Amino acid sequence: MSLSAERLRALTAFATTHLGALDYAPTAASSDASFRSYWRVASGGRSAIVMNAPPDKEDTRPFVDIAERLLGAGLRAPRIAAVDAAQGFLLLEDFGSATLLPALTETSVDQHYGTALDDLLRMQRTDTRSLPNYDSALLVAEMELFETWFLRRHLGLELSCDDTDRIEACMSRLVASALEQPQVFVHRDYHSRNLMLLDDNALGVIDFQDAVLGPITYDLVSLLKDCYIQWPLPRVYGWAESFRQNAMAAGLVAVGPTRWRRWFDWMGLQRHLKVLGIFARLHYRDGKSGYLSDLPLVLDYTLGVCERYGELADFGQWLETLTAAARSRLTDPG
Repeated sequence: MSLSAERLRALTAFATTHLGALDYAPTAASSDASFRSYWRVASGGRSAIVMNAPPDKEDTRPFVDIAERLLGAGLRAPRIAAVDAAQGFLLLEDFGSATLLPALTETSVDQHYGTALDDLLRMQRTDTRSLPNYDSALLVAEMELFETWFLRRHLGLELSCDDTDRIEACMSRLVASALEQPQVFVHRDYHSRNLMLLDDNALGVIDFQDAVLGPITYDLVSLLKDCYIQWPLPRVYGWAESFRQNAMAAGLVAVGPTRWRRWFDWMGLQRHLKVLGIFARLHYRDGKSGYLSDLPLVLDYTLGVCERYGELADFGQWLETLTAAARSRLTDPG
């Protein structure tokens, strides 16, 4: 992660204006699957984070808007000390460098997920006015990345008309399932790398700028069927069922466990088809190859859901046949 000399000078000047003389030059804190990057700065021993969001590629306004909503709901989003939208800089509260992912173990996961699920229930009751809808067009556009970037570009497959018909039939089922769910505030990327473990064991939430009004199970399955770590399915379903009961008590949903599990699984399939495409696109378009190592887990999630539902079995068998011969290309396209 690097900046041009000109961009680094502008970032430094922005930080200095709002913090005073810096203790050291800005240091790279993290980057994500976008054009944003994050830089740690300090003045007088007090640290902060500068978000670098090039204005020709990123818009800082959604981040500011959603941060205010989350803070208003009592969640730990980073407080924003200064904004320069024209240059694409935000000065943020420093949550440190500890994401939730490495803290998750067999013995700690129940406690950490308990906190994350409590926070999620609070998040789902956050103000949704003027948020974009997670509508059929957006759901389909996301899943189309699977065909374009994963199947055709990454695996190098030529698809027939029957193949594309099969994909479209699967997508139609998943869209219908998503849209019949209660629609709530959706973070849209709620998982262990976007939750920061804070000093008081609370969780700070980041990367929320793409929030939408969407299906109640989306963030739940994003967390529990995390693309970076896997848990035994009975344990996953146990957490999901506990969340259903709490969501019912909060008045957010009124369905039984069977329908809920179907929503949960099918929402996960929609997300994981999208992610297969996104991880491939990050490699080819953006030069971010680290996500290729996570493709096998995401594909396993995808095939696993198809095996459990008769309506998805044909799609799953087709996909398993297509990918079986290309498994070696998943993480090393050559």
